[in-house]
Amino acid sequence: MAAIPAAIPPRDSVRSWPWQDRIGYYTAWGAGMALIAIAASIVLYMAYRGIEYFDLGLFLESPNSTLNQAQSGGFKDPIIGTALLLVMSTVIAAPLGVAIAVWLTEYGRPKGLARTVESAVEVVAGTPSIVLAMFGLVFFQQQWLAVLTFDAEGGAVLGRSFIAAAAMMSLIALPLVVGATREALNAVPGHVREASYALGKTKAATIRRVLLPAARPGIGTGAALGMGRVAGDTAIVVVLLGATLQLLNGSGGSVFGLFRGTGSTLTSYVYYNSPAGEGLAPEKAYFAAFMLMLVVIALNFAVTRIARGREQVWTR
Repeated sequence: MAAIPAAIPPRDSVRSWPWQDRIGYYTAWGAGMALIAIAASIVLYMAYRGIEYFDLGLFLESPNSTLNQAQSGGFKDPIIGTALLLVMSTVIAAPLGVAIAVWLTEYGRPKGLARTVESAVEVVAGTPSIVLAMFGLVFFQQQWLAVLTFDAEGGAVLGRSFIAAAAMMSLIALPLVVGATREALNAVPGHVREASYALGKTKAATIRRVLLPAARPGIGTGAALGMGRVAGDTAIVVVLLGATLQLLNGSGGSVFGLFRGTGSTLTSYVYYNSPAGEGLAPEKAYFAAFMLMLVVIALNFAVTRIARGREQVWTR
């Protein structure tokens, strides 16, 4: 005797909902469509203005301060400055954020200290970048930190360098790394830890060999999100990096001197050359803004890819 198929419930229709629910549904739908329209408008407008002034030579020329836009050069130095800040701030924020997340998730003792650390992470996450920049300027102007900042005549400590800017930029990325890593660690089922303990592994060995490898996608997500925040910040660049158009090396060798030096990023270049700035090169500012937008979109795409990979870790 053939089995009788189960009855298929009728498909829910919005038209059958009460009018209050229908209003809420269409309002939410309209809000989503409005956001898509705004995002598309920004991307398309910047793409139009950026492609309009597209020139490969801008990637190979250093910027010059001049009133003549034809002689103002390109933005090679700001691109290098952006890459330096992204790498340096991530190198600082990623290990520190992972360590904090592991301690809060797997240990959390004493509880009072753990709550204090959680509150500190929230305070850092909510602090405006201009406040971080001012604090960093005061901190790195100390005489005992002169080796980390740009040289000045007369022995004055300016407190400005790639090192100082990256240190403060890392505080922007830190909460994102901590949050993403904690979420990834909490997603690991408890029986995985129990199986590791049953095999005679210590808690430290379990964290190092089991939990951290499983949390790598989450760590990558947090790092990518942090890099996106760092790439788009301007206040710290202007205050702590000097916002000089060209890279200026400090003393101490070619590599370390570059880290001690000052410079600019794509964000400060865009501001300086925009109609609101004093660089008087708005066409190049549009192209630089378009390149910066592509960097942020690429980082967001990386976050999406990493997050999708993380969802499959424990579902196979």
